[in-house]
Amino acid sequence: MRKINPKNFTLATRGTSREINRQIILTLIRTHQPVSRADLARLMETNRANVTFLVNELLEEDLVREGAQGNEKVRGRKPTFLYLNSQKSYAIAVDVRVSRTYMMITDSIGKQIGDIISFPTELDPNRFAHQLNIRLRNILEKDFRMSDCQGIGIIVPGMLDQKSGLVINAPTLGWKNVNILAPLRKEFDEVDVYLENSGKACALSQIWATRTDNADLSDIVFVSVSDGVGVGVVINGELIRGRHNTAGEFGHVPLSIDGPPCSCGASGCWEAYISNLSTLSRYFGKDQRQRQPRTLEEQNFTIEDLIMRARGGDSKALTTLHTTARYLGLGLASIINAVDPNYIYIGGEITEAWDLINHEVSSAIKERTLTKDLGTTPIRIVPAIEHPRLRGAVALVTAPAFAAPKVA
Repeated sequence: MRKINPKNFTLATRGTSREINRQIILTLIRTHQPVSRADLARLMETNRANVTFLVNELLEEDLVREGAQGNEKVRGRKPTFLYLNSQKSYAIAVDVRVSRTYMMITDSIGKQIGDIISFPTELDPNRFAHQLNIRLRNILEKDFRMSDCQGIGIIVPGMLDQKSGLVINAPTLGWKNVNILAPLRKEFDEVDVYLENSGKACALSQIWATRTDNADLSDIVFVSVSDGVGVGVVINGELIRGRHNTAGEFGHVPLSIDGPPCSCGASGCWEAYISNLSTLSRYFGKDQRQRQPRTLEEQNFTIEDLIMRARGGDSKALTTLHTTARYLGLGLASIINAVDPNYIYIGGEITEAWDLINHEVSSAIKERTLTKDLGTTPIRIVPAIEHPRLRGAVALVTAPAFAAPKVA
């Protein structure tokens, strides 16, 4: 049970139950569309009159639209199906990575519009902000109407303050105490701009995805393995942030204090063992970051190339992946022991080799988890083509319309 905070609470009003029911109907339509009023009444276990009253409000506000009629008659007439009016507005998602920045446009429920575009990331934060401003302005003024933009969601691989827009520390980008949102909010004062950590965004992408597998997503963890390692933790259906929005930074929990150097400045962090650069460094036998000269092969070599070599019979490549898999499993075991989630989701390029490393990961998890049941926690792979980071950026913009109001 959750204790009411006597210093920070929201008082229920006469309209609270109506507001909650509106959110429930919007969520049910989003999940089950096309859906009739009778279907909604059954799903909500209430009478049709209550549903009709709320649906009529949503129709008047243009949040819901009516579509085709069903074939089966209900009380002498065919039911009319309801849909979310997803084309009413659009959202812009921005995923900032150390090598490239990706942008995607979606409708109000996250359906992609057009192609995903990308451009090299300018690591100087001022030049990056200017570069991003120009690209966003082209979208907002040339391709779409600014008045229809529901918001812009931006994902950064680092620790940040959501309210102020300050990127406190993004090790892979080399950004410390950089305010990314201020110039954007000044430039686009008519549009809401949101900022989030990449690991947390990936977790959001899972709990706000329209799903058909009936998975219980109330307690999950998402681990994104890329240039760095991002982790998002969801407990009781809510993303865990902590006092300073840094909850879930398992990537910088040490596996060994005498381990390899990490991008954060410490040694032996989990990230220093399983990130893409760490895996490539292990393969080539030297640090693949920019602090020492690299051959042309090393500069152009990617984790996908390593996986391809492993599949082609390169024993060194396969051994490298198995070592990364073991370290991945050891870190996952610590998370499972601490959080006990329903599911662990894994994203990033390493998932392309899952059939090669799954056994190593599972063995390491079972070796270090505290009980037999914890060792069988389901691991689910999220392919890169699902773009969880961009989907999480979209959720920052679109999810509030469906989120449950906080009361008490």
